[in-house]
Amino acid sequence: MDKKNCYCVIMAGGAGTRFWPLSRTAKPKQFLDVADTGKTFIRQTFERFSRIVPQENIIVVTASRYSDLVREQLPELPSENLLLEPYSRNTAPCIAYATYTLLKRNPEARVVVTPSDHLIGDDEAFSQTISYAFDYVAGHDVLMTLGVVPTRPDTNYGYVQACGGHEAYTRNEPLQVKTFTEKPDRELAKVFISTGEFFWNAGIFVWKASTIRQEMEKHLPEVTGLFSGWENAIGSRIEADFIARAYTDCLNISIDYGVMEKTDRAWIYPVRFGWADVGTWESLYNYIPTKDAMGNTFSAGKTLTENTRDTMIISPERKKLIAVKGLEDYMVIDTDDVLVICPKDDKKFKDFISGIAMPEFEKYR
Repeated sequence: MDKKNCYCVIMAGGAGTRFWPLSRTAKPKQFLDVADTGKTFIRQTFERFSRIVPQENIIVVTASRYSDLVREQLPELPSENLLLEPYSRNTAPCIAYATYTLLKRNPEARVVVTPSDHLIGDDEAFSQTISYAFDYVAGHDVLMTLGVVPTRPDTNYGYVQACGGHEAYTRNEPLQVKTFTEKPDRELAKVFISTGEFFWNAGIFVWKASTIRQEMEKHLPEVTGLFSGWENAIGSRIEADFIARAYTDCLNISIDYGVMEKTDRAWIYPVRFGWADVGTWESLYNYIPTKDAMGNTFSAGKTLTENTRDTMIISPERKKLIAVKGLEDYMVIDTDDVLVICPKDDKKFKDFISGIAMPEFEKYR
């Protein structure tokens, strides 16, 4: 693999609201060690891709208000490699900004685009996968997404159906995409898995910058049109004002919905290494391999449990005894200023949080 033309774009602008109360607006989950690994999500992501592409070829896109957090946690990142979004507009505008930036620097750029909050169980297998994908897109004008062979009917992930029938799970080569499906209910997820051709959508993409530009300009002209004049603006003293104007009128739209579900260039590469898009407390619980005989998992100081199963207890401060009795499928999250006891099911937790509208609650967001 010719690394000099290989780049990584880390998307790190999310607010992480579904990881409340650890994740807050001022410091969302990508800047935290939610998984208790000893490193924050964004630090892990940066180090993971530093083994694949030259460190100077890593770009981070984040919200302007998080610029100091990125600089603090990634001091090696060159200042010109930190792209600041004035507003949150989802992944399509983020990728458009990064794509035009890379095309200005290197028209031959091949790019892996990744969220900043994924957990990978086998970094060596992951590196080999990305290296293979880089080589593949060098010779093919495709938009590659990683598809994780599912291990359970998880309703927290989107699914991608690949060509290849029931043998798709056993293939070790890129396959053309048939369909994308947003998070299904449990029964539909079971049907998907039984067919042998539906993968978890990892949301990690590999493509040539020129290819994604063509497909975005074809399928999302309402976004790319706002970047008209990028050749002269990006990398100049007027870049910040140019981006602010573009984002002011930009759609809030994902790259999946805006491009991947419409293009005929979508391909999937099957992968089998441990992976988790840690977007919810429930997904974190499913990923953690160490559980007691009752299915409970702990990241806390002293704990006592009785008649409690499939429950997660997290207390980053580790300053107090936490005693729990009679809970099932719950989460207990204890911070210095908030204690949450709630079903860990993502929909129930989301409904619970969105239902709290008291003005006095806002300071805890």
